[in-house]
Amino acid sequence: MKHSKLKVEKRKILGKKVKKLRRDGITPGNVYGKEVKSTAVQAPTKEFMDVYKESGETTLVDLDLEGKTIPVLIQNVYKDFRGNVLHADFFQVNLKEKVKANVPLEFVGEPKAVVEKIGILMEITNEVEVEALPSDLPENIQVNVEYLAQIDEQIAVSDLKAPEGVTILSDANQLVAKIEELVSKEALEQAAEEAAAAEAAKAEGEVVEGAEGEAKEPVEGEIPAEEKPAAEEAEKTPEEKPQEG
Repeated sequence: MKHSKLKVEKRKILGKKVKKLRRDGITPGNVYGKEVKSTAVQAPTKEFMDVYKESGETTLVDLDLEGKTIPVLIQNVYKDFRGNVLHADFFQVNLKEKVKANVPLEFVGEPKAVVEKIGILMEITNEVEVEALPSDLPENIQVNVEYLAQIDEQIAVSDLKAPEGVTILSDANQLVAKIEELVSKEALEQAAEEAAAAEAAKAEGEVVEGAEGEAKEPVEGEIPAEEKPAAEEAEKTPEEKPQEG
């Protein structure tokens, strides 16, 4: 299978100074792995995004670092509220060792219950954890929902079919999708009105709280105050970040 390629350079700018890199169209990152010393790197944001959109976090990428090709998985991509990338990690893998990854689910078909206006489809889970060799990690796992015909019919993780060489680690009893009763037009309208009223109340509260000071326009390249925790977390090396489990 052909892998995407991304050329990166060693990064000398660290810490809070990386905002200048972002302003110049450069994405900061780190290369790390088992028994691999973490290395600060950087790549042109446009090139990184092109590769990330194609490969996601489950497809191998050939990282070119100083002429050396390193097989990696893209992980821990931090973004601001506008969708701009703040930081990314590149996990160096051993092609002969299995790795764990979260793989998105792709719902295929239209349930019979929906076609016949008996109920609606609730997509409860959008990804599952799997284990496989890096080269066997699937881009997604398809979920055929066409046969769901009655209220309360459901699909659990145990019903999913994983590709050869892939083991699903998520709880087998975890619900993936379910047919629920149709929601009346009146109920939908009432829910919409309640949501609008809640948003209006929230906005009113924010106006009152912000009335004592002037609003400041964000400076280009600066990270808004509410995003600083995420940006600071992104700049930590993978070893400094809290590990799950």
